[in-house]
Amino acid sequence: MKYDAIVLGAGMVGVSTALALQSSGRKTALVDRREPGQEASFGNAGIIQAEAVTPYGFPLDLATLGRIAIGRSGAVRWNLRGVFSSTRPLAAYLRNSLPATHARVSERYGRMIRKATEDHERQIGAANADRLVRRDGFIEVFRSSGSLAAGIKEAERARSSFGVNSSVLDGDELAKAEPGLRGEFAGAIHWTDSWSCNDPSALVSAYANLFRSRGGEIHQGDANSLNEHEGSWIVSMADRRVSAYNVVVSLGAWSPGLLKRFGYNFPMILKRGYHRHVDTGSGPRLPVVDADNAVVFSPMTAGLRVLTGAELTPINGPVNRTQIDRATALAGEMFDASIPEDSPIWYGTRPCMPNMLPVVGPAPRHHGLWFNFGHGHQGFTLGPTTARILAAKMDGLADEQAVP
Repeated sequence: MKYDAIVLGAGMVGVSTALALQSSGRKTALVDRREPGQEASFGNAGIIQAEAVTPYGFPLDLATLGRIAIGRSGAVRWNLRGVFSSTRPLAAYLRNSLPATHARVSERYGRMIRKATEDHERQIGAANADRLVRRDGFIEVFRSSGSLAAGIKEAERARSSFGVNSSVLDGDELAKAEPGLRGEFAGAIHWTDSWSCNDPSALVSAYANLFRSRGGEIHQGDANSLNEHEGSWIVSMADRRVSAYNVVVSLGAWSPGLLKRFGYNFPMILKRGYHRHVDTGSGPRLPVVDADNAVVFSPMTAGLRVLTGAELTPINGPVNRTQIDRATALAGEMFDASIPEDSPIWYGTRPCMPNMLPVVGPAPRHHGLWFNFGHGHQGFTLGPTTARILAAKMDGLADEQAVP
């Protein structure tokens, strides 16, 4: 069967892309080796981060770099193989994190982020997925007066530049907001514009079911079978082949590997994150971010999801339990949590580009080949937004028209 478009990858970005192309009148197929929402979209914190208007930059202060170098940072852990395999993109990431360049990147990035909840809302309503989503933000806690002051400064910058709403909580207000939270904290910021989801995989599945209900087709197949033949793009499966005039690569961290076959080199920084679920009878009510330890605690239907910072390691690198073990111990201290015997450790890879912006648009040397990947930490947040941008570009809109 001939389609107008095939989307490769059924995570949040790919499913949202299929929906956007379908809404623009294109007969669209979605292809993945697994069911929708089973890779990186399965394992995130479930926060639609309307406050994340500034992308994560390379740390520039010597104290932070020193903690990372000796393995004392919860935010970033590394191994030699991960660093040596990413030397060039890490160097570019450092250059793009310098203040002037980072400010320019943030201007474009922030405009996309501020459209995220609006773009999700259309899909949530149409997919009847309201039961999965809360719209009352998350709480970021700070253990020292210094980190709290820095957090407040960042919140004020986000408010003045992009209209991000938040409120500062003192100790008593934090205890009232999260009565099950234990420990000594200097204060907290309640980011009120952001939303959260109690089952990220289920939300992706709900969007995929919406795509199906509107006549879209989802196939299980290997994206690496992609080939071009006589003006068409073909993907082979065990019992059939599907072809289309356009194909969109939305494979996250796996995108550069596929695109090398077609002569494209996309240096990418691979940041692995870990999570596991713990049992707790005392909260939290909202997702809680421990800013000083770079750990997220997110209430899910499966339990309290404990999530780590980033590990610089290849996709196939060995499991390192250091970060998740530290994070699990913090869960026990902060929420009186216990670990179920059958609680596995999950890990997945965040696809981060050196310039901190996702790659969205047409391939320069192949007609009908399109890109939508490289969302870093914000694929779950930005999936519907970059999908809308890509559909607009496919309709021929100029870049300044496609990007909000």
